[in-house]
This record gives sequence, C-alpha cells and structure tokens, in this order.
Amino acid sequence: MSHPLKPVRSLEARYYTDPAIYAREMDGLLSRTWQYAGHSSQVEKPGDYFTFQIAGQNLFCIHGRDGVIRAFYNVCQHRAHELVSGEGNCKVVVCPYHAWSYELSGELRSGPNIKVVPGLDKREICLTEVRVEDFHGFLFANLDPDAKPMDEWFPKVREELADFVPHIRQLEPLEWVEIPEACNWKVSVENYSECYHCSINHPTFSTGVVKPETYDIQPQGHCLRHTTECQNLDRMSYPIDLASNPHAGEYSSWFLWPMFSFQVYPGNVLNTYHWRPQGPDQCTVWRGWYTVGGVDSDVIRRLAIQDRATTVEEDIRIVESVQRGLKSKGYRPGPLVLDPNCGVNSEHSVEKLQQWMREAVKR
Repeated sequence: MSHPLKPVRSLEARYYTDPAIYAREMDGLLSRTWQYAGHSSQVEKPGDYFTFQIAGQNLFCIHGRDGVIRAFYNVCQHRAHELVSGEGNCKVVVCPYHAWSYELSGELRSGPNIKVVPGLDKREICLTEVRVEDFHGFLFANLDPDAKPMDEWFPKVREELADFVPHIRQLEPLEWVEIPEACNWKVSVENYSECYHCSINHPTFSTGVVKPETYDIQPQGHCLRHTTECQNLDRMSYPIDLASNPHAGEYSSWFLWPMFSFQVYPGNVLNTYHWRPQGPDQCTVWRGWYTVGGVDSDVIRRLAIQDRATTVEEDIRIVESVQRGLKSKGYRPGPLVLDPNCGVNSEHSVEKLQQWMREAVKR
C-alpha cells in the first residue's frame, strides 16, 4: 500500500529567531563564504584603502604598489589597535597607537625603538591577509583560506554578466540606498528569492518593469538565477532601447549565496543588493546603482527613487511582518508551493535556499 506524499514544509521559526543559530552562522557560514567588500573604484591608486566588515571582523582593502588589491584584518600585530578607519590613501599603513608601520603589501616596515627587542625579525611580522577576488570590479572577500574560487561557487555568472552588461568593467557606483529592516537576514533573502508575491505586493515592478507570467528562478551552483521578460514598452516606467544589446528586453538577476545579488534591469541597467546582518532580527540591505564612470544619470536617479518608494518600501512591510509572525506561538511551518513546471507561482527557489540554510547550521 503506497503512502501519499507529504508536502515540503518551510523552516522552523527558530532558524530566524534563535540567537544561538545566528551565532553559529556568524562563526561558520558567514566566515567561509564570499562576501561583498566594496568596489574597485574605491581603490584605484596605490595606497587607496577602505574598511569593511565580515562576520563581525573588521578588515580593509588596499591597493599595493605592485598593482595588487589585497585585504587584511584591520589590526596591528603589536598591541591590537585598529590600523585604519573609513577610506583614504596612505604611503604606508601606520598604527595610530605606537606608530608601527607596514608596507602596503602587509610586511612590517618599522616601529619606534624596535631594534632593542632581542631576536625580533621584521620578516616574521606581517598583517594577516584575507582572500579577495575581483569580480568585474566588485571586490569579494572570504575569511576561509581554503574556500573554492568564486567561479566554482557561481558557475557561468561571470560570463553571463559580461554578456548582459558588456561595459560592466567601466561601471562605478552612482548611488547607494541604505535600507534597515527589522527582520532576520534570511527572511529578507527568501523574500527577494521568489516572485510568488510580486503581482500582489509589487504593482509598479509587476506592471512597469517585468512580465511576472514569464518569471522563473533556477539554481546555478550556489547562485539563484532569476529570468523574465520586460514589460511592454508602452507600459515601462522608464525608457529603454531594445537595440542597445541582445538582452536589453530582459530582466535577469544572479543571487550569490548567501548575501549578494547582481540585477540587470531591462535596458542593461546594473544594480545590486547586499545584505548585512546586525543580529537575529535586524539587517541592513544596501541597494547599489551604477553608471559608466559614476557619471550622473537622470534616468538612473529616477529609477532608484521609484524603486525605493515602491518595491523596497513594499518589501520592508512584508519582511517585518513575517519576522513578527515567526515569533507567534500560533505559527506552524506551512507547505512550500513546489510546481514541477517552476515559474512565478512556485517556491522551488525557497526550497533550495532553505536547504543551504539547514546545511550551514549543521556544519
């Protein structure tokens, strides 16, 4: 006698509310995955640097005299003072505490009176380096020295992005939009990674940017690839030139697990999301908008304003309501809608995300 299949249910609420799970993610998942650090335009010249944070660790990127962009833990090897703050340019990295100085490549250069220290060999003292990769000008860092390269994590993404945005290496940030959300980072990522809710909750996006009926999301390594067609030109909320590129009439997004996404809006408009967790029930989402050379664009500015006032604002209400609901004693994880044909009204992408979320906590 055959037994009926049981539906696949969503993750238990504790994955989004338990401080112990959040702590395990910080010590494990977020310390061994590729995280967005910044853009190469921030470190164009030797000595240019900027600070950033991954999994609670303070780091900085710096452009070396040899042309190599490196990342280091932001800590002096003498008495643990932080070395730099914000962004800027320096000829050598000098600790503000005791003026120990380091070459741009990390080696100890000098320190006041260190010659009197018996047995001290400057060649043995160096800033602790972190792996960094340049992905079309976007810099990603990984605290795990043994992590696989990004192209293995996210197969075909580098080539596909170059196909959709041939001028991607010329792009620089035009505008950053900071979006605080009172929810667990995974709630926000899950909401981003399905369009089951789009027609109901995002009228501008659904009627003035994309055709939801053509929307689909498929795994591609540890990437979720979103694809859809643009809305009819007479309904588009901004002008596009379909002749500018073979993909100009398409929307595509590459979500790179766990916290970054490249989006290409119709008309080959690149924009990005990156998530920064601040606790079990707090995160910040940064929306980036780009133009060639960072030159101002009225079209991109207006699109960023439209996005912030519509899709972003609508999503804030959704994710914060979900976070409150996850704390309800009345919540029982519901079944995911898994359509064998996939498509917009299916949550197969959420199933894949939740698989990765479970695996991350088990390790």
